[in-house]
Amino acid sequence: MYLETPPRPIETTLFSAMPDKFRRKGVRSDWADANRPHVPTDSFIEGPSFDMDGNLYIVDIPFGRIFRIAPDGEWSLVIEYEGWPNGLKIAADGRILVADYMHGIMELDVKAGRMTPVLTARNSESFRGCNDLHLASNGDIYFTDQGQTGLHDPSGRVYRLASNGRLDCLINSGISPNGLVLDPTETVLFVAMTRDNAVWRLPFMKDGSVSKVGRFCSLFGTSGPDGVTMDAQGRLFVGHASLGHVFVFAPNGELIARIKSCAGPNCTNVAIGGARKDRLYITESSTGSILVADIGGLNL
Repeated sequence: MYLETPPRPIETTLFSAMPDKFRRKGVRSDWADANRPHVPTDSFIEGPSFDMDGNLYIVDIPFGRIFRIAPDGEWSLVIEYEGWPNGLKIAADGRILVADYMHGIMELDVKAGRMTPVLTARNSESFRGCNDLHLASNGDIYFTDQGQTGLHDPSGRVYRLASNGRLDCLINSGISPNGLVLDPTETVLFVAMTRDNAVWRLPFMKDGSVSKVGRFCSLFGTSGPDGVTMDAQGRLFVGHASLGHVFVFAPNGELIARIKSCAGPNCTNVAIGGARKDRLYITESSTGSILVADIGGLNL
């Protein structure tokens, strides 16, 4: 995973944790029964994304909730609805899009307090369970359709919904496709394949298709890579859902840093924030916590 220099350790601190008033203690959910059997689940947070005012939006999958966390760490409930919101991204124009495991791709209208369908099926076939999404600079939406796929059933899909409405299936042999991100040139797509315990690299051809897909990096553990993001230098930040770390990979695939959770082991997703884009915010789902790490030192 590294050539000569061991990965730099980076510590985290607690930014904010879900207040008790929002925790659904002792309440079962169908999502938790299927995805976290025998584990008490009062929340499962994911999908961190910042708006233009510095508020951090996150989802709570099993209870169909979306929260807004102010810069001072104060939580407020934006919406609760019948669904399983998983990934969330906020576009440059303020549009909030959600990959919903139950419904497909949705849009959140904060002022109206309403979720609106964007894409719920392909050729009349429902999605298996949308997991995460990434927004390209031209308005295209890349998203993963994970469902219950894994090594036993490598049929997860990665899609691109173009701004003109065209839907392309880029991959239909994914092993639990999860978080995804474009590189700074938007010519390569990186996709976390959770049950493969790897991140795949998908280079684009001139016609927009992908070719020579390969494993960019491999990891280990009882779960695997979950949410990912990338900085302007092309460094990939990979949240691992069972190892209690975010791993940082250089553009050549070398592991250059490991960011250690100060809470639980389930680092499910990541977002870069701060006025200088030098802070990494991490959803730690087993404790319902948002962690933060100083990543400014990676520029040294």
